[in-house]
Amino acid sequence: MTGPRGRRRQGGRGGLGAPVEKAKDFKGSIKALMKYIGRYKVAIAIVVLLAIGSTAFNVVGPKILGSATTELFEGIMSKYSGGSGIDFGKIAGILVWLLSIYVASSIMGFIQNYIMSTVTQKVGYRLRDDISHKIHLMPMKYFDRKQTGETLSIITNDVDTLCMSLNQVATQMVTSISTIIGVLYMMFSIDWAMTLIALAVLPISIILIAIIFKISQKHFRNQQDYLGHVNGQVEETIGGVNIVQAFNTVDKNVEEFEKANNILYKSAWKSQFFSGLSGPIMTLIGNIAYVAIAVLGGYLAIQGTIQIGDIQSFIQYVRQFTMPIQQIAQVTNMIQQMAASAERIFGFIKEEEEPQFAEEHCKKSDGKNVTVDDISGNVTFRNVKFGYSEDKIIIHDFSAKIKQGQKIAIVGPTGAGKTTMVKLLMRFYDIQGGQILVDEHNINSFDRRELRELYGMVLQDTWLFTGSIMENIRYGKLDATDEEVIAAAKAAHVHNFVKHLPDGYNMELNEEASNVSQGQKQLLTIARTILADPKILILDEATSSVDTRTEIRIQKAMDNLMKGRTSFIIAHRLSTIRDADLILFMKDGDIVEQGTHEELLAKGGYYADLYNSQFDKVG
Repeated sequence: MTGPRGRRRQGGRGGLGAPVEKAKDFKGSIKALMKYIGRYKVAIAIVVLLAIGSTAFNVVGPKILGSATTELFEGIMSKYSGGSGIDFGKIAGILVWLLSIYVASSIMGFIQNYIMSTVTQKVGYRLRDDISHKIHLMPMKYFDRKQTGETLSIITNDVDTLCMSLNQVATQMVTSISTIIGVLYMMFSIDWAMTLIALAVLPISIILIAIIFKISQKHFRNQQDYLGHVNGQVEETIGGVNIVQAFNTVDKNVEEFEKANNILYKSAWKSQFFSGLSGPIMTLIGNIAYVAIAVLGGYLAIQGTIQIGDIQSFIQYVRQFTMPIQQIAQVTNMIQQMAASAERIFGFIKEEEEPQFAEEHCKKSDGKNVTVDDISGNVTFRNVKFGYSEDKIIIHDFSAKIKQGQKIAIVGPTGAGKTTMVKLLMRFYDIQGGQILVDEHNINSFDRRELRELYGMVLQDTWLFTGSIMENIRYGKLDATDEEVIAAAKAAHVHNFVKHLPDGYNMELNEEASNVSQGQKQLLTIARTILADPKILILDEATSSVDTRTEIRIQKAMDNLMKGRTSFIIAHRLSTIRDADLILFMKDGDIVEQGTHEELLAKGGYYADLYNSQFDKVG
């Protein structure tokens, strides 16, 4: 099942200097994440121990290799001085021991990556599962103030970013710190003077990298901004390509795109160039350090202070020492990204939920809870007061009494509160005053999900998902048989057109359901509602977006749907509600007129003015 898609958050990790989004509450976000992954603490502890063990073996390797080099050098010198020469057996033993250490290190690394990948994917699974459940518990007001793309971005981008960052942070941070400590120990154990020379170049590297970071970050930020502009222009052009062609503004669009694309090119080039300087600069400084170490090491070897193999080992340690420092800088960025993603994820999970269960259930005379099966369909609005915020009341004093099976039309100008009344009836929002009763039972005394089983909705905006026509109709009653689905389709005047479609009821609707017409979509939603067999119907502008001929077919289908059911019809086309049992004319959140079609025309009030404005003929 698919739904609307939001725009993905632009940008990625980039390179050195790429701007990193920071969490507003870094400590709180990390603390929430740590609590969330607490159940995996044993696995993470094993990962840490394996990472330390793997690193320790890697750090010891160069020292052992250096001893093999020393043994080889001494054997050669011994041969020239008349000694026994090279002891190949001893060298072979050292190399076998070295190979065993590296194999053990690789095995530990493999196991640690396997465990950590499993942990991060389980965390991602739980997060997506929790977010999915949370979505169904959110109040409607949350979705009114948030764009769909924002919520989708949390499920996709933020969860993915958190999992990837967590996987790398947990292993790289431990490995990098262990490597730095181990390498420093081994370097000092060889010679303190050479170690100080190696460390002397470190501040120079940090200063130069910091300067490059500052310059490149500015260009990365510009790159991200203009990447958003370019993507936005492309999205708008593709979405409105027919308008662009119709108004012949292709040249203007191309010119604007080229201008933004040129700025993006310059920013991207500068950001990549400056961030790419870090590698050559670090290599240059490293090579200078190697020269100094080689000179000093050679001198110390001649003096007999150190052995030839120690110089080789030391140079390898210098190479190992600079890499984890760069990795820690990268890990710091990942932690910032991880905290920012965690903040959004847990911020969503902690959002206020819509109460699902009633504190006090309405009772029958025998003391048992009233269920949907006990409801006939009488509805009473009693002095209802509501506003989307306390300081903006839009429905002031709404009262109406509807009997079971009646057809109630709600009309009025845009913004009068027609659709809002329907949302209140379904408890998408709770009222600030008054009561809404179903069969004299307050709707607040029903569990929300149980209450909504009473209603069937057919809206102006049809909602169909990727799947077969049979599956889309069956959505109204998931356990319905094929025969029940087809019977509902016949009642909704769907069967005739479905028979002529490729694969009939098994034809797959595409993502936007664009392979059927708007009228056919509406008939399918009516069939779905007929299958659901609700006690109360809500029809909100169900025919406003179709032609007159299709409207007649939809009206016939809706007549079948409304038989014996209490029906609320919101309509702008007054021709569709002439036979309503009661017409409520709303204005500024209140009922200003009510009666039948003939009664309201005779009054000559608001309804008569609206009706005449739609049906007056120009002479």
